[in-house]
Amino acid sequence: MTVSIRPVLSGADRKAFVDLAWRIYGDDPAWVPPLKSEVHGLIAERGSNPWFEHGEAAFWLAERDGVPVGRVSAQVDRLVQERRPGLGQWGFFDYVDDPSVGAALIATAEAWLRGKGMTIAQGPLSLGIWDEPGLLVSGFDTRPTVMMGHHRAWFERDVLAAGYRGVRDLHAWELDISKPFPPLVQRIVAAGEKGGRIRIREIDKARFAQEAALVLSILNEAWSENWGFVPLTDAEVAYVGKKLKPIVFADLVRIAEYDGEPVAFMITLPDVNELTADLDGRLFPFGWAKLLWRLRKPKVSRMRVPLMGVRTHLQGTRAASMMAFMMIEYIRRASVANYGATRGEIGWILEDNEPMRSIAKAIDSEISRTYRIFEKPL
Repeated sequence: MTVSIRPVLSGADRKAFVDLAWRIYGDDPAWVPPLKSEVHGLIAERGSNPWFEHGEAAFWLAERDGVPVGRVSAQVDRLVQERRPGLGQWGFFDYVDDPSVGAALIATAEAWLRGKGMTIAQGPLSLGIWDEPGLLVSGFDTRPTVMMGHHRAWFERDVLAAGYRGVRDLHAWELDISKPFPPLVQRIVAAGEKGGRIRIREIDKARFAQEAALVLSILNEAWSENWGFVPLTDAEVAYVGKKLKPIVFADLVRIAEYDGEPVAFMITLPDVNELTADLDGRLFPFGWAKLLWRLRKPKVSRMRVPLMGVRTHLQGTRAASMMAFMMIEYIRRASVANYGATRGEIGWILEDNEPMRSIAKAIDSEISRTYRIFEKPL
């Protein structure tokens, strides 16, 4: 039975593209069904996703006898081009366990990228570094936390067979937050509290737009030299902020001020996957009401730290270490006391981000999952 690849053009095609995940992962106990409305919003070029203001993407379905058996995207991002000219990307790479399907999907994405003048293919990223980057290569039996991807083990086999090589690993680090941090960390926190120059505050949700803009300014500066970094635009911050606002809680997001100047931040999210897993991706007719009720006073076992950063002029300083551990400790306390959490996840963290790796190790974290980004010359 031959495999055919066709572009996603209609609303019915987009529905099939989104729904395919249930065919690929339905029997995987570690998979958490995504909210279908979120995925539709991500890929809708004429929708609200401001990524399309600086990026162009195409989507395809692989079919066998008219039945969808795989999917893939390919995308070119102008902001990526400004940093690495000729770099095109692909993602949404999901398919049944058949090497011929994987090969056909990759070849289709590569052909589109060549047609756009790209000379290097990189993936998977769905759609970019701020969405779900990397292919899961270890930790398949661990449920992903909120906004983290999950994949089948056979994907890596076929990516390597297509001539790709891994260029960066992204790690998720997990730890027990039910117990105090090691004595060294406690001493650092105490020293920061006694010094008087550092103030750690909660965000003010009544000023959510202004606080989001502040975090953006610190983030874009703090992460500017990281591998694969692409700056978030103001429109993207507004878009993400609107989506995240219902799951942002003031005691889980902290701003660090040094001599009165906001210079660092840490964002922590309750693992909403625990609250949506039984919704099977559907918010209607009753899923939305269930989720809103659960978010009133969420109780979860895990927390995730997706982002933290400090302005460049303080990076590598003793003050930066103090602020980082103070924010982590205050959020740890809130997570346990107010949400019933016992586990925390920091990630993803780039394999060569030594400052963040050192922080993760200092609080007794261990790598629980690894995602890998691959590249290939075209």
